[in-house]
Amino acid sequence: MTPLPHRSHTDDLLSFISASPSPYHVVASVAQRLEKAGFRELRGTDDWTGTTGGSFVALGGALIAWYVPEGAPAHTPFRIVGTHTDSPNLRVKPSPDTSTAGWRQIGVEIYGGVPLNTWLDRDLGVSGRLALRGPDGTADSRLVQIDEPLLRVPQLAIHLDRTVNEGLALDRQRHLAPVWALGERAEGALLRRIAEAAEVEPERVIGWDLMLHDVQPPGYLGADREFVVSSRLDNLVSVHAGVAALVAAATAADEPAYVPVLAAFDHEEVGSGSETGAQSPLLERVLNRSVLARGGGAEDWSRALSGAFCVSADMAHAVHPNYAERHDPDHRPLPNGGPAVKVNVNQRYATDSTGVAVFASACERAGVPWQPFVSNNAMPCGTSIGPLTAARLGVATVDVGVPGLSMHSARELCGAADPGHLGAALGAFMTTG
Repeated sequence: MTPLPHRSHTDDLLSFISASPSPYHVVASVAQRLEKAGFRELRGTDDWTGTTGGSFVALGGALIAWYVPEGAPAHTPFRIVGTHTDSPNLRVKPSPDTSTAGWRQIGVEIYGGVPLNTWLDRDLGVSGRLALRGPDGTADSRLVQIDEPLLRVPQLAIHLDRTVNEGLALDRQRHLAPVWALGERAEGALLRRIAEAAEVEPERVIGWDLMLHDVQPPGYLGADREFVVSSRLDNLVSVHAGVAALVAAATAADEPAYVPVLAAFDHEEVGSGSETGAQSPLLERVLNRSVLARGGGAEDWSRALSGAFCVSADMAHAVHPNYAERHDPDHRPLPNGGPAVKVNVNQRYATDSTGVAVFASACERAGVPWQPFVSNNAMPCGTSIGPLTAARLGVATVDVGVPGLSMHSARELCGAADPGHLGAALGAFMTTG
């Protein structure tokens, strides 16, 4: 068996995914890697004057990181990689404890475009963020991660629904409530279990952002282990590749010609309209402050944006062997063929010919292949943060992504070489050309 390229990158990706079951854990994982590479965290209330080198700002499930090369003038253009930290899943309601017919259950909401059937009969843990009441009346927060089989959404036996293979219809309110014990409703039971895992007193918990995740670990699949199978490939493949590229740019022997930036937004799967989403002024505000911190003014800010470019990195669709007719017959990306460059003339993707040229050049310098992607005209086209970023900042943008199958499923698939292909291409994009 010939080893696929970038295996060490993909091994590290699997560890990153396991440590990052919620957007808040993604941010914590990214921050840890950046700090190890010498980046320092800045807060919005800090004085940023004179800051150079590597910095990052974390806000909930979003993180913006950038590296200012030694001696870079304030008008140095940005090279931005945009990604998102969230994935479609089941999220815990504010008053979750319920029961039916002698079973204790948990109430959940559906977050994003979830193929509901993929969440049936899976062993599920809980992760997310707790809002805590501090001893002096102030609010605090803490991450929690339960990686053990705690809940399960049981499918109805075929004996009780003989038509299930002719089309499964799931009621989002009645059929997705997971079971986790026997008995009548026990108010506060889940809170006590979560608080125990977080090592806090239940009475300190005043709110939460909790979600379910499949506890089956990520891994390799196939005769030659040429595929990766995991939850949250969309879009942690891109976040991880962006972090690797930024760290490589910041620690290279030669200083990059640009200010490389990683923007990891939350809430992409529900439209990006939030404080930490791509529709917010978060990225614009951070980049503007980074220019001002280096003594720049309005003219420097305009010049930095005018010379800037953004790669929006999000998962793409590989051609599905069982549904090949759903794809454009002349644009059928395959796993391990390199990142797909996504095109849609109706601006569901922000790519134009200039963007193709910029990214193709980065792939060439990195020595990795790339593939064009366009949707079948008879099928709806997805979107990502690319058009939002292009419109918000007025910056040329190209949409790219690793091709995969089962997008938004509780467990997705991509090529084992492609995450490293993407990381290498983003690294070349951030630093040269």
